[in-house]
Amino acid sequence: MKSPLTFLRTVLPILFLLLSASFIAHAQDDYASMKTWESYDFSSRAITKNDLGTLTIDDLKLVRGIVFGKHGRIFKDPDIRRFLESRPWYKADANFSNSALNNTERRNLDVIRIAEADQHETVQPGDMRLWEDRALTRKKLGAHTNAEWTVLASEIEAIHGRRFDDTPWLQQYFAERYWYSAADNYNPKSLNDTERKNLALIDLIRKQQRKVAIAPGDMELFEDKLIAETMLRGLSLHELRLLRNEIYARHGRIFKTMWLQQYFGSQLWYDPKEEFKDEELSGSDKTNVETIVAYETKLHNSISTKPITRALLQGLFVEDVRKMRDEIYARHGKLFKDQWTQKYFASFDWYKVNPNYSDAQLSAVEKSNLVVIGGYEKNAVTAMSTIEG
Repeated sequence: MKSPLTFLRTVLPILFLLLSASFIAHAQDDYASMKTWESYDFSSRAITKNDLGTLTIDDLKLVRGIVFGKHGRIFKDPDIRRFLESRPWYKADANFSNSALNNTERRNLDVIRIAEADQHETVQPGDMRLWEDRALTRKKLGAHTNAEWTVLASEIEAIHGRRFDDTPWLQQYFAERYWYSAADNYNPKSLNDTERKNLALIDLIRKQQRKVAIAPGDMELFEDKLIAETMLRGLSLHELRLLRNEIYARHGRIFKTMWLQQYFGSQLWYDPKEEFKDEELSGSDKTNVETIVAYETKLHNSISTKPITRALLQGLFVEDVRKMRDEIYARHGKLFKDQWTQKYFASFDWYKVNPNYSDAQLSAVEKSNLVVIGGYEKNAVTAMSTIEG
């Protein structure tokens, strides 16, 4: 007769195999409703809204995953990723790009994506094509992170081909959308009245959520009024620069810095004038520029002269803190290998390349701030990872 220990050694592996087989079978049953769609040829057969009528929003998400999954796309969304990795036909391809999709697949994705949007209780990134001719409400917009508000507002313009070279992560986000096609000459007048009202509502709610008194796009309200420094609190250096240059842009200034010209060229109110000269600014406009410049300078200098705490960084995306980190180096004239970063700092009047730059030129406070920023970067969330779209 076998000892109890020997018996367990014999029986436990068998039980484990049986349980594993049962678990796998159960997991496969979870996706039984996808069998028909897994064999569907999305590359040559068109689907209609009626074809998707009985699918839940979770099912629709997986069907969308199948279209992309046939080409090996790797998803951030855990549900789609888990589903695809359980399918024997799925071969992950780290080099996937949307160029692999043909027109039929793109049209099918439109049908699926809009069916998903129809079932969302509140608007989500990726839904704005459903709202080109429908007015949004505060209730339908719901609550979002700052990055999601940015995407929602930008998506209205991206549908018409606007580029976002002033915000690389945002441009990358839209470049990864199968429906996005950057226009050579984006025209803000291509937005219809409904889209403009939707964009204005999103911008208003975002500003209220951030509790800022003023934001880029608001300088129209201060053509004959003075800005107080307290009104600028909460704005990033990037936003302050846009705000300052908006004063000139509203007079028709044409900008030599490409991303600034591109940004203001995408605004409905912008009317470029070859004859405008910066010296023409006077009165409150000139005073407001001086107020913003003084506040920018104070923020710039604080990065190098005051200790940065983790509390100050809390909630910022990786993209935000990297700009702060690079600012410290740029103040000493470091030449950046990254093309966009170099162009960005080269467009500042104060930036001068120092061919003899070395980290030894950094002050003790700056070195300490870099350590704090570096530690935060390791655990910070990237804006790109928070939104699938």
